[in-house]
Amino acid sequence: MEKKEISVSAPGRICLFGEHQDYFGLPIIAAAINLRIFIRGTPRNDQLIKIDLPDLGESEEFSIDEDITYRKRRDYLRSAVNVLKRKGIGFHSGWDCHLHGTIPINAGTSSSSALVVAWSKFILEAAGKKAFNSPEEIAELGFLAEVAEFHEPGGKMDHYASSLGGVVNVTFEDELRVRKLKNPLKSFVLADSLQKKDTTGMLGYIKSHVLDGMETIRRKIEGFDLKGQIGAREWEEMQTLPTDNKRLLQGTLMTRDLTVKGRELFEDDEFDHDKFGQLLTQQHEVLRNYLQTSTPKIDKMMDAALDAGALGGKLNGSGGGGCMFVYAPDRTEHIAQAIERMGAKVHIIHVDEGVRKEDR
Repeated sequence: MEKKEISVSAPGRICLFGEHQDYFGLPIIAAAINLRIFIRGTPRNDQLIKIDLPDLGESEEFSIDEDITYRKRRDYLRSAVNVLKRKGIGFHSGWDCHLHGTIPINAGTSSSSALVVAWSKFILEAAGKKAFNSPEEIAELGFLAEVAEFHEPGGKMDHYASSLGGVVNVTFEDELRVRKLKNPLKSFVLADSLQKKDTTGMLGYIKSHVLDGMETIRRKIEGFDLKGQIGAREWEEMQTLPTDNKRLLQGTLMTRDLTVKGRELFEDDEFDHDKFGQLLTQQHEVLRNYLQTSTPKIDKMMDAALDAGALGGKLNGSGGGGCMFVYAPDRTEHIAQAIERMGAKVHIIHVDEGVRKEDR
């Protein structure tokens, strides 16, 4: 019998509005991009999973007949198998797999989330399962494998953006809701600063200081909440917080309000591309001045892009390095060259579809 090859892929993402918001239950707007993780595989005659990872110069191997224990921090290829096994879904045989991608690694474009989303999709296809195979279900599986399994501080934005594709608005009222927005967007330039970042350290620092600041205010103002109206009394109490708690809490609230303005742009009958660029730059200023997640190099890259004609842009991801992007519907190549001269690796990107089974 001919061995049936399976091939799947999932996209990275950029966060348009709402950086560092989803783990507080605040809205975000994100977009899947045409940089992707690709996985293809053919079944074996034994119970071994062998995965070739040429982008990293590594390989992985484990048996599905045994308890799958983790060999390193964030062992996502094994954790996704464990998450699905607990739901009664697993491989029927071993597989030889090849995994490669075009997403910058550890640079803020969700390469790890795209990996767990694509790998979850691959396992479901290999098992021949329609259960758990909707984009929403795969997003939840990805979150469980990447974040919940390792008790990380992140949220679900990346997994939903990668799995659903397009432009998505994720909100958290009584429950998580994901709505696809219209996509009037044109070209972006994504640029990797080539500065490595500490995702979990940055997330943990911001999250803990914002929560501590909220708790201090709640002891004086009952019911204080990031989702509620912030009046004069709340702002006054914020001024009494320690410096880091105050600036991070204020930056979180400013980002919240910018995300609302961003959503309104997508809901307008006619999309205002110039206004969109301006809001992106305002979001970057909050990230730089309040959350302090930008770097001098990224700021220089941003200045070069704006001087070259970009409509606006922002840091992407947790910060402290990694990527930034600018909206560049015109003069795209010229803008890309201006950023590249700053010592960055550039990609011209557009919004793409979500996780999919590839036709071969």
